[in-house]
Amino acid sequence: MKVQRLRLRYRVSATAPSHTHRQLIQIWQDAAAAAPLPLAYSNARRPTPQISIAAPLPLGVTSDCELVDLFLTDRVQPCDALARLSQVLPPGLETTAAWEVGLLAPSVQSQLRWAEYEVEVPDSGLSPDEAQQAIDRLLAASIFPWEQRRSTGLTAGRETKLRCYDLRSLILDLRLTGKHDSCLTLSMRLRVEQEMSGRADQVVMALGLPPPLRIHRRFLYMEESQPAVLAYRRLGQP
Repeated sequence: MKVQRLRLRYRVSATAPSHTHRQLIQIWQDAAAAAPLPLAYSNARRPTPQISIAAPLPLGVTSDCELVDLFLTDRVQPCDALARLSQVLPPGLETTAAWEVGLLAPSVQSQLRWAEYEVEVPDSGLSPDEAQQAIDRLLAASIFPWEQRRSTGLTAGRETKLRCYDLRSLILDLRLTGKHDSCLTLSMRLRVEQEMSGRADQVVMALGLPPPLRIHRRFLYMEESQPAVLAYRRLGQP
């Protein structure tokens, strides 16, 4: 039985191996067991840990702002949970904050709206003015049809799935913020929602720039409703 929901913010550094979403769930499950924290499990035939990660972090991307919800069967002080988990998480993952969230509050995934990234790409002889012109062209487009092929992982990466969407609608802000050591630095604010999310590497590709040397997620923005609004919604009121 769930009696508490803890939300943790954590950092993913460059020293962390690349983890898939499923692997990251397993890491949090193992960390909760080692802490120890009374993690809740589903009542299904094959019980699953009640863990919710806000937004999958693309492989190779670092972050200072990842969010995970842990549902517990007994109450634990957030500061105690933070201290315990900091001792057992693998290298490259570091908890930075913990607080309690209401059990009936919307899921962390449903509240996400956008993410902010810092991206470094090699200039490859490209001047800042030329890079800015590519940014201006992309931002000036009303739509930007885009195709992305993703491996399904079914047969050692040979199976692919084609995803077609409007990339422009996922870009809220895009700026060239600097140039140093033969690198261009971009700042991006991209939509991160359950239906569709923007990826920084795809934006770089659409700009015609070389593959990024570094992608760092700096901020996740959440649209949080007030308790009174949530109560009205549960009663079917606008």
